[in-house]
Amino acid sequence: MADTPRTYLVREKDVRTYSPANHSGTVNRRLISRETVGAGQLEIVLGTIEKGQGAHPHHHDGIEQACYILSGTARAEVDGQVLEMGPGDTCFFPAGMEHVFIATSEEPVRLLVIYAPPYAEKV
Repeated sequence: MADTPRTYLVREKDVRTYSPANHSGTVNRRLISRETVGAGQLEIVLGTIEKGQGAHPHHHDGIEQACYILSGTARAEVDGQVLEMGPGDTCFFPAGMEHVFIATSEEPVRLLVIYAPPYAEKV
C-alpha cells in the first residue's frame, strides 16, 4: 500500500482550532506544525485574541517565541520592557523568560506566533 502524500500547502479554514493554556479569550490554529506539514524545527500558529484577553504571565522552557501582529493592537511585556504593538510590529520572547501579551483593540487581534523548536502544546 502506498503512503499518503504529505501536503506542504495549508489553508487556514482547514486547520482545527484550540484554546491554549495560560491564555484567555484566545483561539489558535497551528498552520505549520508536525501534524499539518511535518515541520520538525518550528511551529507557526495563527492566533485571534479578544480585547483585554491574551497570554497571562508564563514562560516556555527551551522554546523561543516571536509574535507578528496582522491586525488589531496589543501590549507585550518581557524582561521589564513594554511595547504597545500594532500591525507590522514584532516581539520576541527568549526561552524560559516570563512574558505577557494582551489584546488592547476593540477588534480582535490577529497574529502569527512562531515557536522554535515547536511548542506542540497538547490540547
